[in-house]
Amino acid sequence: MQDNVVLTMRGICMTFPGVKALENVDFTLRKGEIHALMGENGAGKSTLIKCLTGINDFEAGEIHVDGVEGTVKNHSTLDAQKVGISTVYQEVNLCPNLSVAENLYIGREPLTPWRSIDRRAMIKQAEELTKRLDIKVDVTQNLENYSLAIQQMIAIARAVDMKCKVLILDEPTSSLDDSEVEKLFNMMRNLKEQGVGIIFVTHFLEQVYAVCDRITVLRNGTLVGEYPVAELPRVKLVAAMMGKDFDDLASIKPEGFKVDENAPCQIEAEGLSHYGTIKPFDLKIHKGEVIGLTGLLGSGRSELARTIYGADKANTGTLKVAGKQVKINQPIDAMNLGMGLLPDDRKAEGIIGNLSVRENIILALQAKRGMFRQLSRAKQEEIADHYIDIVRIKTASRETPIAQLSGGNQQKAILARWLATDPDFLILDEPTRGIDVGTKTEIQKLIIQLASEGKSIMFISSEIEEMLRTCNRMAVLRDGEKVGELDGELTQERVMSAIAGGAKNE
Repeated sequence: MQDNVVLTMRGICMTFPGVKALENVDFTLRKGEIHALMGENGAGKSTLIKCLTGINDFEAGEIHVDGVEGTVKNHSTLDAQKVGISTVYQEVNLCPNLSVAENLYIGREPLTPWRSIDRRAMIKQAEELTKRLDIKVDVTQNLENYSLAIQQMIAIARAVDMKCKVLILDEPTSSLDDSEVEKLFNMMRNLKEQGVGIIFVTHFLEQVYAVCDRITVLRNGTLVGEYPVAELPRVKLVAAMMGKDFDDLASIKPEGFKVDENAPCQIEAEGLSHYGTIKPFDLKIHKGEVIGLTGLLGSGRSELARTIYGADKANTGTLKVAGKQVKINQPIDAMNLGMGLLPDDRKAEGIIGNLSVRENIILALQAKRGMFRQLSRAKQEEIADHYIDIVRIKTASRETPIAQLSGGNQQKAILARWLATDPDFLILDEPTRGIDVGTKTEIQKLIIQLASEGKSIMFISSEIEEMLRTCNRMAVLRDGEKVGELDGELTQERVMSAIAGGAKNE
């Protein structure tokens, strides 16, 4: 291998049924660099990583790792770890029912002289590791007791502790707040100084320019190019990812897209709460309105939405839907009242991986109809094809298992599921998390279109900029409490000020 190169991948080819996922892709990673792997959903990023880590059995090409003689062909993630390759995936892949310490050392536990697990040593090592990485946890507690953000940090700590030469971070920041992102970046910079090569997959462009040295861009399973970060302006990066010039900086809101104060209320919540997660709140949502929920991670955005929808049953307060007081005890009640909820965790609460795209799309509509009014196969296919086209789901066919789709296309399928029910009120919780720039814009335009057709939308996002581009109004949350509302001209300064100061209605 060349001096200072820790990993080379040459001519990698991979085919899924009906889809050429990778075609002659090259990738080079140097020691002590942070290298961004960029591309739209379906571009081949995750497939390339899975070829490297032994999850996918690629058909052609070679992989070389520094210090390993000959070509490397991993057949499992354990094989990859043995040659110094560790991965932290977008969705946390740990065991929530085990302790933090057990998760950190699972498969490599310290042993006593009698070959049993040395739990005292394991706990001590875990405490030293989490302290060094400034992760404030009790390592004896089960992982499920901690937030998704903390779980992500534990996954990263596990990878870091395995003394890897190559660290792959696949969307590691999607569930982290700004302070936690900065901690991760500091960790990455320290590893870089120690000579570790880091492959960083993210859809946050600003993060690429904050921490990366080089960028490799994939599009439709092929290599577009490799660029030093300093020589690739953002506009050119987006153009390279999409294969066309793309002006994504202007607002996509049409002229005159404002809240109609005289429009009837679709949702009216008064004193609604759920013990332990969200304090009593009042909220009105008009027909044809896009209302954003903003606040820091853990502020109560998802909890407020889940309380309205009945995923968390309200303990106090009243709720009116289309002017009529209702009682929602469970999500099916909300569905029958014309509501839909796209959850923030598509893997755990969204897709059913072993079902086809068609079956995932018609799921909610069939649930509303009930078991005695089955949709015919022809009708299912008609609905699936219609929404595959409408939301532009990239799939070999409607019968492809949804688990084979990219994350962004899975997200589109869940959105299609709810659109098929023709909801009057749609809650979208982080609908663009982990999705490329082009697909984000498609979803944002669809949100505007749905509102213009009279549907009410609740939009939750960690990215203030995208909410500014799509929302009429924002509700601000902090520590489980709704602390203000913003309307009129929405600016980043106003939103940040409200989040920081907990400003009351302006």
